[in-house]
Amino acid sequence: MLDHLNEVNDVEIHSVFEPEFQSFGRVITGYDVSSLCDYLKDHTDIPDQGNIYVASVPEMEKINIADRIQNEIYGGMPIQIGYCNGKNSTYNGFEYHKGSEINIAVTGFMMVLGHTWLIAPDGTYRTRDATVFFVPENTVIEMYQTTLHLSPCKVCDEGFKGVVVLPRGTNTPLEHQPVNREGENKLLLQTNKWVIAHPEREPLIKQGAFPGLLGENKELKY
Repeated sequence: MLDHLNEVNDVEIHSVFEPEFQSFGRVITGYDVSSLCDYLKDHTDIPDQGNIYVASVPEMEKINIADRIQNEIYGGMPIQIGYCNGKNSTYNGFEYHKGSEINIAVTGFMMVLGHTWLIAPDGTYRTRDATVFFVPENTVIEMYQTTLHLSPCKVCDEGFKGVVVLPRGTNTPLEHQPVNREGENKLLLQTNKWVIAHPEREPLIKQGAFPGLLGENKELKY
């Protein structure tokens, strides 16, 4: 799969098992996440167009492995477990959180990642600075809080399914708006969610995302 993705794309696609991933996150092993994957396979669909993201699914959070993830990977901090399914294939933008995000690839998919320290003082970020990674099916990855990311990108016509674990409350509506929209505050879109959108990504812009992603909104092929 990785060789094929590199053949059909004009950007290099890395594996999350390669050293290039180490500054963005890590691959997590030793956790049986099959029950979480089975839930997505049995109870969720891939939309005909676009993506669907659900931040918190109580049934998934009651699955036994959820306690281990919360108590060990997050050191006991409250977490939420949800999912993202879809057919996205373009960069669209980037987000980051204050705290790691765990993604479980129920299907294989690609992730477009960047580093927060490359965000310019004016809040802009260039697509050319991003790196694309392939995440094989059944792989569990942690993305550090300094890692820019957004939706996975599909590697087949059917689309993708992925479990998403985050600190509880992330990606929910803000209870308090920033005093001003200067500096990092201009990127704050939801609770624990800072976003830089591509100007072509109208749905994000309409939500209030800062249109600061510069360069081509690339489409990844498969």
